[in-house]
Amino acid sequence: MFENSLEFAKKCDALDALSSFRNKFHLPKNTNGEAFVYLCGNSLGLQPKTTSSYLEQELKDWATLGVEGHTDAAHPWLPYHEFLTENMAKIVGAKPSEVVVMNGLTTNLHLMMVSFYRPTSTKYKIIIESDAFPSDKYAVESQLKFHGHNSEDALILWKPRKGEELCRFEDLEKIMEEQGDHVALLMIGSTNYYSGQAFPLKKITDLGHRYGCMVGFDLAHGAGNIQPNLHETGADFAVWCTYKYLNSGPGSLGGCFVHERHADDKEMNRFAGWWGHNKETRFNMRHEFDALIGAEGWQLSNPPILSMAAIRASLDIFSDAGFENIRKKSVKLTGFLEYLIDELKDHRIRIITPRNPQERGCQLSIQVKSADKTLHTKLTEAGVISDWREPDVVRVAPAPLYNSFEDMYYFAERLKKILN
Repeated sequence: MFENSLEFAKKCDALDALSSFRNKFHLPKNTNGEAFVYLCGNSLGLQPKTTSSYLEQELKDWATLGVEGHTDAAHPWLPYHEFLTENMAKIVGAKPSEVVVMNGLTTNLHLMMVSFYRPTSTKYKIIIESDAFPSDKYAVESQLKFHGHNSEDALILWKPRKGEELCRFEDLEKIMEEQGDHVALLMIGSTNYYSGQAFPLKKITDLGHRYGCMVGFDLAHGAGNIQPNLHETGADFAVWCTYKYLNSGPGSLGGCFVHERHADDKEMNRFAGWWGHNKETRFNMRHEFDALIGAEGWQLSNPPILSMAAIRASLDIFSDAGFENIRKKSVKLTGFLEYLIDELKDHRIRIITPRNPQERGCQLSIQVKSADKTLHTKLTEAGVISDWREPDVVRVAPAPLYNSFEDMYYFAERLKKILN
């Protein structure tokens, strides 16, 4: 299927229906004007070239219209978040009413746990994967403490087996068999930031619901990378950021999913804000809170338009490319990189990410025995922007919108040269 040659990589790029999308992004370059091999979209996606014009339009409208921009801007600010909803819903596999762009990821996670973590005297425990992103762990621990629980008792870690890096679903089943009656919430990262393992979301959701638990997912490394099919999966909620695979800029807003079965439950506990209030009476300041139907009802404040403009620029590119096409290229691109790494035939190297494309996104986590961060430094000096995670893992993420098959070839060649 694959060949270890630059000619083969160029042939793949020539046949790639999405190859032209690379030109829609700014590629970081060295002092000689040569483009880096950028494989760090799992940490910060590249800037679309259209982002500046989207931002400039809002700055122009602000300058010329002032407050009237809320209604009279080219893209009026009052409903601006609605311009993002349909494209974002397609990316995460949800109905538009189930999705809203707002806040940051961890803020959204807290808001969701206010509503969906409902501890009782006997059913109060939370399950997360043992190597969850630290922010998730901090948020969950603080929620447990807020409700008067000790994380040593109430926090259950789904761990890989000794000597393994990946979590096994059957081990989660065993945890639920033993403690399911005491578990209130399963809160799992859809795609693990360290290993790159993509978890079986539907199986996890069905398992949790079987024991009467709420189920939520952190899609920080999933949104724009895998297709989580959130509505069909049936998860109660999900949260994600947009600055990684969704290319919205550093620290940009997050996204939130609430399944439609919770859409009109206005009695559900929530931390409310005026942007979640009925749009018809929002500006009559003396009404009692009347939650909007759907995910919009969890909004707090009027949104930062400049951040949303950057998100809209990226989502328009995703829409033009089509997420099914993006995912199809992702599987082939990452498969080619995997093949090239195997071709190095270096006993020090081990890919800890699952080999099955259905169990991963585009990220490969490459463990290099006895390596330290100097390996990452040498890769950077060789023109590769990747990501280092202690103690010995280089994370690389071929983003199909702007990475090429040639990028994969050059990365493997430079890694080989450094190791030799």
